Amino acid sequence: MTSPIQAFIFDWAGTMVDFGCCAPVVALQKVFAAEGLALTDADARVDMGVAKMDHIRNILGREPMKSLWTEKSGQAPNEADVQRLHDAVIPMMRDAAAECAEMIPGAVALYQQLIEKGVKVGSGTGYTPDMMTAIRPKAAEQGYDPAVVVCAGETAFGRPTPLMTWKAMVDLGVWPARACIKVDDATVGIIEGREAGTWTIGLAASGNGVGLSLEQYRALSPAERAEKVIASAQALAAAGADYVVASVADIPRFLAELETRIAADERPGLGGRIYIDFNAL
Repeated sequence: MTSPIQAFIFDWAGTMVDFGCCAPVVALQKVFAAEGLALTDADARVDMGVAKMDHIRNILGREPMKSLWTEKSGQAPNEADVQRLHDAVIPMMRDAAAECAEMIPGAVALYQQLIEKGVKVGSGTGYTPDMMTAIRPKAAEQGYDPAVVVCAGETAFGRPTPLMTWKAMVDLGVWPARACIKVDDATVGIIEGREAGTWTIGLAASGNGVGLSLEQYRALSPAERAEKVIASAQALAAAGADYVVASVADIPRFLAELETRIAADERPGLGGRIYIDFNAL
């Protein structure tokens, strides 16, 4: 091993695959449309990163969907509704994830660099194992095959608790947490890493914070791009990220700095650093 970093633990959608974290939005909108209800992109993204059961529960419990559901069905949403929608969204999420399985630029190169250094690579996701059945082989075909994948439902609680990250560390056989790095595009994933005691890297452009496909992102004017990415970066920094960058493609730029800090036994959570190249993607 040539690096003091024990492991990287990556999120999936919006972090390593599916630029813009679009698959969950597509699937959730379809399942609500089947109920005769329109779910906005913004409402679908509020709770992005949590387990999909909790995601649906939160959507139903928040206005305006709570009132729309009550008006449509004649009663307030309940746990039976949550379970039914979750059961319905699983195949839609599996199909949407398969359609949005393209690796984010720079993800495979970073993965290969880490493997060459002897750094272990694991991952966690708000998707269930069923939802991941199509996306994992597609990622492997493109050169990304993390040793561990922790899915929603495999721990007693999901994000923002640290249990999924801790399970990934246990399964990878790595410690201490301060020698590991959690990478996520959602604030809830940054909080997860903070609670787990790892270093955290937030991705401001490629994920839920901006919520645009790569094609849509590249079509923005420089001013529009800066406005959206800055807002996303500020949210990730406020959640406690140690570093905030546009996408995983930026991580190699400061990997040596991270190695130096970890080798010196510096602890995470002592102040964030933002490295944003608005035009790199």
